[in-house]
Amino acid sequence: MSTAENLFANDTQPPIETARLVLRRPELADAPRLADLLNNFNVAGNLARVRLPFTEADTAAWLPLKVATNDPHEMAWLITTEADGVIGTVGFHRDGGETVLGYWLGEPYWGHGYMTEAVRAALHRFFGTTSAQSIRSGVFHFNMASLAVQYKFGFVESGRSEVFCLARGVNVEHIDTELTREDFESLDFQG
Repeated sequence: MSTAENLFANDTQPPIETARLVLRRPELADAPRLADLLNNFNVAGNLARVRLPFTEADTAAWLPLKVATNDPHEMAWLITTEADGVIGTVGFHRDGGETVLGYWLGEPYWGHGYMTEAVRAALHRFFGTTSAQSIRSGVFHFNMASLAVQYKFGFVESGRSEVFCLARGVNVEHIDTELTREDFESLDFQG
C-alpha cells in the first residue's frame, strides 16, 4: 500500500449524513471529479487558493494533506449527493492559529440549498468535537450568495482585507466574518 493510500486507510472521521447529502472524507479516486468541478472560472474565481487551469494533479497534491489528519481544525469533507456523487467540499483549516471555514460547490449545484445544508452539518460537527469558542470565514466582496450562507448561521462581519485570488491573479477585497459558539448554539435549526 502506498503512503497516500495508507493515509486514507487511517481515517477515523465518520461521514456526516443530512437529509439530501453525505459529507465524506476524500479518496484518491475523487481527484478527477474535483478537478473537473474546480477547473471553472466561475468557481475558482470565488476562491483564494485555486489556480487556473486546475488539474487532476493539483487535486491529487491537495488530497493527502486533508486526509493525513484527524484534527477537527484541519478537516475536509466532500459534499456528495446520491444522484451526482461529489458536488463540492466543505471543511476547516488553520490560519494564524485560528480555524477558518471554507467551502465551494460546482456551478451546476448552485441555488439548491446544498451549501446551507452542508455548512450546517460541518459546523455542528466542529462545535460538537472541539472546545473552540469561534470560527472565522469570509468571502470576496462580490460573492453575496456565499455571504448569505454565513449570515444564516450567525456569522458577522469582522473586517475587510485584501486577499490574493490565484484564479484572478490579483488582490481582491475580502469580507472577513466570524461566528461564535454562543451565536451558533443560539440558533433554532428545528424550524
